[in-house]
Amino acid sequence: MRAARGLLGIDQRRLAELSGLSLPTIQRMEASDGVVRGNVDSLMKLIGALEQAGIELIGEGASSTTGGRGVRLIRPANQTPSQGSPAE
Repeated sequence: MRAARGLLGIDQRRLAELSGLSLPTIQRMEASDGVVRGNVDSLMKLIGALEQAGIELIGEGASSTTGGRGVRLIRPANQTPSQGSPAE
């Protein structure tokens, strides 16, 4: 989650706004050790917000030059949501 936020240049509060989740929920999810933990509805909201913002989640075993899980920015950086605007 931190890597995705870093690529987008947003803080936890903005991610909470984009996903429709509370800031404490985002903080708890981000504090998870390894796999992000949360209920299915919250995880789906989070994934949807990240994808809408231009983040591609790379799953275990997916095509990646270095292998493993991660995130990839699939939209040019100048098209990411800014602090005050809603997700596109």
